[in-house]
Amino acid sequence: MDPVALLSVKNLNVSFSSEEKETQVLYDISFDIHPNEILGVVGESGSGKSVTSLAIMGLLPTNITQVSGEILYNNNSLLDLDDKTLRSIRGNEIAMIFQEPMSSLNPSMKCGKQVIEILLQHTNLSKSDAKDEVLSLFEKVKLPDIVRAYNSYPHQLSGGQKQRIMIAMAIACKPKLLIADEPTTALDVTVQKEIISLLKDLQKEYKMSILFISHDLSLVSEIADKVFVVYKGKMVEQGATEAIFNNPQKEYTKALIHARPSLDLRFKKLPTIDDYLQDQQKEREIVTKTQREHHHKELYSNPPLLEVRNVEKIFFSKVGLFGKKEFKAVDGVSFELYEGETLGLVGESGCGKSTLGNTILQLDKANSGEVLYRGTDITKISSSEIRSLRKEIQLIFQDPFASLNPRLTVGKAIMEPMKAHNLYANDIERKEETINLLERVGLDPSYFNRYPHEFSGGQRQRIGIARTIALQPKLIICDESVSALDISVQAQVLNLLNELKEKFGFTYIFISHDLAVVKYMSDQLLVMNQGKIEEHGDADSIYENPKKEYTQKLIDAIPKGI
Repeated sequence: MDPVALLSVKNLNVSFSSEEKETQVLYDISFDIHPNEILGVVGESGSGKSVTSLAIMGLLPTNITQVSGEILYNNNSLLDLDDKTLRSIRGNEIAMIFQEPMSSLNPSMKCGKQVIEILLQHTNLSKSDAKDEVLSLFEKVKLPDIVRAYNSYPHQLSGGQKQRIMIAMAIACKPKLLIADEPTTALDVTVQKEIISLLKDLQKEYKMSILFISHDLSLVSEIADKVFVVYKGKMVEQGATEAIFNNPQKEYTKALIHARPSLDLRFKKLPTIDDYLQDQQKEREIVTKTQREHHHKELYSNPPLLEVRNVEKIFFSKVGLFGKKEFKAVDGVSFELYEGETLGLVGESGCGKSTLGNTILQLDKANSGEVLYRGTDITKISSSEIRSLRKEIQLIFQDPFASLNPRLTVGKAIMEPMKAHNLYANDIERKEETINLLERVGLDPSYFNRYPHEFSGGQRQRIGIARTIALQPKLIICDESVSALDISVQAQVLNLLNELKEKFGFTYIFISHDLAVVKYMSDQLLVMNQGKIEEHGDADSIYENPKKEYTQKLIDAIPKGI
């Protein structure tokens, strides 16, 4: 006999209304979570995953939201409860870990105090007992220095440590159901693996149920007992994780599985969701080892475009009243980069990847060493020469929303660098070129007059790319430029970067913490650890036969699926 569900969602429909219209975002969503069970919910951004979790928690704005259907917790309808009763359940019996810990934690309160607040609200513990309980929780979530974490503000901790604080907060009252909404999206693969392992351990210890939300099916397969796939607010399929992963019934589920870069085969073009849905039988062109060798022979027969020689970048922090502590973010790094090459730069957060990129761009000045671009040491050139060099060396940012001016339409944002570098005769010509660029990155010319907030994450990243290539640069540094994107959107952006490289002869330094993505994009690979180059060589060779333990650790952390 089937056990009674802890949570049962039946025919859940959610709509949001505005002055102009009503928009339905969930259509007849139904699923059960049983005691001591992990259910994975998988889908792209905008598919309705987070709306489902917020509906369960009673956190949707009541003035603009219409909800119908049933949400039963222990056979009690959550939709019929008053605010006071719902508050007693929320945080106590049903808890939630949010996607972005930095925006979920109070920046003006120490982390320990924030967790104590939960315990004082929902339990009868005294302040001193609550503090002991928090320190015990910090130990459970494996924070390296529990007393330091207790007394730290959120900005003083790393992304992984902040996420552990959020988990400690969520499990503080030993909830029966934990909702984890994309809890590892912006984290390194190694930290992601630790968080997944931690959640599994805590689930076993507390015998709680988990609703684990993600866009990555491979990641979900490592933690969930059952999987529920959602697309555009509708249920696609659900079942046991192994069955869904090894024998998916629906084309959309198959497309989600295949959109992630393969670790064994190197496709010329990554299959996107749309490609797969339109023509799933189509043979994918594979780049052979011989083709790669021939391409590399051509690449490396020319002189290097960029030479980095023994570059060091040191940051200083205050210790006490008069003391200074030095930290080597980049420590004696050397490599060469050839025209038309993609050099992958991989490593965990804090290893020095972005600082190295900023040093090449001359946004950070190297303390020692040389950066030769076309034979000229650009660490010694004047500020006016650096300004004209900006046209040749460009950057694609990790977060396009933060790098685009919210007050400028995307058309004006793309025209801005053209104006700054006196490209084209007038604004009419610049507008023509901008419309051409929008089409080139797969966007409609009518988007010219829209603002950044009107676009999805993937579309904003395309706008960022259009702005970068507007100056026709020779070298582009892609700094974690796909790390916050869905697997499916990520495939589209990676394909676009490769198409543009082929068409315009761009040279890339591709920075990421995701070795699967870096391996797919790169000719050569640099593995960085604590400011130094740990390993350097052909991307495929390093993956097949890593020489260093650290590289093996990064490879082992990639979600491989069942």
